[in-house]
Amino acid sequence: MAAAGVAGGYAWERLGHGDGGGATDADGKNSGSSARLHGPHTFERLSAPDRTVVRAGDGGTLATFTDGARTAVLTGPSRTFGEPRTTEAKVTTDAWVRVLPHAWQQGMEKSAWFTTWFRKTLGDSSPDVFAVAFQYSSAGAPDKHNGAGVRYAGTAHFGPRNAAVNNPLDFAYHDEQSDFYDYLGIDWTFPDGTRVQPEKARYGDVDCSGFQRLVWGYRMGIPLHNTNARGNGLPRRAFAIAAYGPGRLVIPDTGAQPTDLDALQPGDLVFFAIIKDRPNFIDHCGMYMGLDDQGRHRFYSSRSAANGPTMGDLSGRSLLDGTDFYARGFRAARRL
Repeated sequence: MAAAGVAGGYAWERLGHGDGGGATDADGKNSGSSARLHGPHTFERLSAPDRTVVRAGDGGTLATFTDGARTAVLTGPSRTFGEPRTTEAKVTTDAWVRVLPHAWQQGMEKSAWFTTWFRKTLGDSSPDVFAVAFQYSSAGAPDKHNGAGVRYAGTAHFGPRNAAVNNPLDFAYHDEQSDFYDYLGIDWTFPDGTRVQPEKARYGDVDCSGFQRLVWGYRMGIPLHNTNARGNGLPRRAFAIAAYGPGRLVIPDTGAQPTDLDALQPGDLVFFAIIKDRPNFIDHCGMYMGLDDQGRHRFYSSRSAANGPTMGDLSGRSLLDGTDFYARGFRAARRL
């Protein structure tokens, strides 16, 4: 899975990120990274969006923390993500997406909790957000069960077959409305006391926003709520996450396809208006991965044509730039 890092691309990477002079060996470990990880580092404030960037002694970027967001991007061993069933494209990245215990604020680097968290997390090789997300790949992922016997990971599908649609490449061929608790097959009680029950026919299924709630909420610990209104946590639908979700918008919705993607960093949620007769309504969301091996901005989302989480190109390429179906529908980005 390991390969050479992607050259340039992300906004955070263009801010001086590099390989630190170390070669990448066959298991993806950077042989020159130890000094960068454990040596002196500095903190720099940048804007648009307001953020704190951690620099190694050689000037390379070790981490980026965005004000108001819990998403952190740290430098780690390079990994390559691919999905040969649906695309020839691959994304090779040394970005490791982690979730902070608190939303970042300027000056937090001086706190005791951060010093401990940063030193531990910078060298952590346990699954990050990307690795967790690919534990549900529709192309095939092994089942994982917790101590209670609940299958919490494994190949996910989008939803039950929609008998009203005949074309398997239509984005409604499989029915949406499957949330994270449907995938898990368990009852769930939200913080406001609302209790929901899974539909048996949707076991193992997650639609686009349900998939993000499964990864960011159930697995990574960001609070969830069960409405599409503003609340403390991640709401249910894509349009509500774009408008009211935690964190901060890094690309606002202007009603048109954004052309400046410099503000994006790996892990950002990206939002799309893809319904033909509702061109201004956000109805799809995904996770930005970075540049693929063709230098294109690629995302990962649960979709009907692939029948589950995909970075592939069935019924529209998973790209934010250009003139393909999803690129034309791309509208906004939020950093949780």
